[in-house]
Amino acid sequence: MSTQDGAFRENGEKTNHIPGIYNYCDRWCERCPFTSRCLNFEMSEEKFGDLENVDITNEVFWQKLNETFAETLSMLKEMAAEKGIDLESIELEDENDFERRNEDPSVVHIISHMAKSYITMVDNWFDSNVYILEDDHPELKAAAAADAAQSRPDEDTITLTDSVEVMRWYQHQIYVKLRRALHSAHDEATEDDLGDYPKDSDGSTKVSLIGMDRSMGAWGKIRTNFPDEEDSILGIIAHLDRLRRRTETEFPDARAFVRPGFDEANPGS
Repeated sequence: MSTQDGAFRENGEKTNHIPGIYNYCDRWCERCPFTSRCLNFEMSEEKFGDLENVDITNEVFWQKLNETFAETLSMLKEMAAEKGIDLESIELEDENDFERRNEDPSVVHIISHMAKSYITMVDNWFDSNVYILEDDHPELKAAAAADAAQSRPDEDTITLTDSVEVMRWYQHQIYVKLRRALHSAHDEATEDDLGDYPKDSDGSTKVSLIGMDRSMGAWGKIRTNFPDEEDSILGIIAHLDRLRRRTETEFPDARAFVRPGFDEANPGS
């Protein structure tokens, strides 16, 4: 039993914590809609403030980013069609050749390779466009002005800064969670009987997939602010989309994995 689980059982009815919610989260407590119900967060923080109001704000933020993801996915398909790009055929390299060069495909898998390539793509994009994010750059000023113009006191919006934070937060985590999923899947394959227990590989994959969804939404926001970089951003979004679809093929049950709290109709009830 983990320290957190033990503490939860000791507290019993004294708290409204959701058991195990921290097992399949993205560790971004500042953006989590369930910090007030997470024992792991409570045990690591001394000052909480009004957690329930913070949770509501964060829930709204992710809902709006999910809307941006849907819009970005639609945009990707439309632009790919306009440019004559077949998203199904975009390849980094021949998959069979890649697999033959690795002794253990369960450890070094094509989706792991693609996730690592995404890390490099993000770093390269920011290195190439570092001037864009300087405070005095005209496009950044225009983006900030647009964000300010559409902001309302009663409505949160996804700003350019938010988008960059989202991309940077998930940039490495997508790869880390996929590596864990692949290792777990390798271990699970050696188990005689897993029964009906949820698979750690599916849970880890779901966290990674959510990171991909959110990152695609964030890149979509960046694209609207920097139209001159549309082609380079489209390439990154297309890479993420391809990784997302390959991951769903490799782990077809991952999306259906129910994470404690996050994916439950009545969490902790």
